[in-house]
Amino acid sequence: MSQKGKLSSVGTAAKKAGISRQSLQYYMMIGLLEPTEVTPTDRRLFDEKAIERIKLIKKLNDSGYPLRAIRELFLEGRTDLKGSKK
Repeated sequence: MSQKGKLSSVGTAAKKAGISRQSLQYYMMIGLLEPTEVTPTDRRLFDEKAIERIKLIKKLNDSGYPLRAIRELFLEGRTDLKGSKK
């Protein structure tokens, strides 16, 4: 069964996550996010897990975390921050 029906384009993923298309592209440019799939025509597609990650990035950024700090948290593997005070 093909997964393509469950994947969203950059614009659709951004809309679902509540951010602008430009913000999503910036997240990819600075290494916060990678597309789930890239088509042969270079369309970047995102699954629900990636959209949830975008929402987490937005939530952390809105609460005061700079994007650089969020990237460092992801690089450290600390993406489950529910119990974190910092």
